[in-house]
Amino acid sequence: MPKAKGKRTRRALSHKRSQNLSSRSLWIGVLLIIIALGLGWALTHSLSLGRGVFLDTRYEVEGVPTVDADFINQVLDSYGSPARGKGQALYDLGVEYGIDPVYALAFFLQESRFGTTGVARVTLSLGNIRATPGYESYDGYRKYKSWEEGFEDWYKLIKVQYIEKWNLSTVDQIIPVYAPSSDNNDVDAYIRAVKQAVDTWRSGEVQV
Repeated sequence: MPKAKGKRTRRALSHKRSQNLSSRSLWIGVLLIIIALGLGWALTHSLSLGRGVFLDTRYEVEGVPTVDADFINQVLDSYGSPARGKGQALYDLGVEYGIDPVYALAFFLQESRFGTTGVARVTLSLGNIRATPGYESYDGYRKYKSWEEGFEDWYKLIKVQYIEKWNLSTVDQIIPVYAPSSDNNDVDAYIRAVKQAVDTWRSGEVQV
């Protein structure tokens, strides 16, 4: 009889050990799932650039329009832009170059408050692009014959130079090159301002 009791005790201990292992495996499985979900979210929203710097991949400039031509006109009109009424052109060029026009609008706001300040009042430039050979210039910047011409040159610059040649496609990648700190720009503030404008307009608000 004592022998049989010993067998039952061993079986009980073995069963308890199996339960503990099963419970531990379950918790490990749950933990691994949580870690995987967290990594998935991180990869979806940002890529590490090292030293604690992250690239926000939610602000890819390429893509379908997230605002329409009428909304663009509302924004331009609300700021008293001399380019008001040109929303359809800004929209159509964005579609042609595969760039969401909300980003063109955001750069336009940041560079000259939609053509109401600085040299853009003369150059008709969306992005205050530095003059290069082959372009008419004013005070060191490219000058255009119309706002539409200025819009297209900005789209072309971003598409061909930044995206296709330099492989820079997000706000975080483009702005440090487009508006470098060496030109006395506050790069971080510029990035925040563009993202804020994009978020504001995508939510349906007109004024940033």
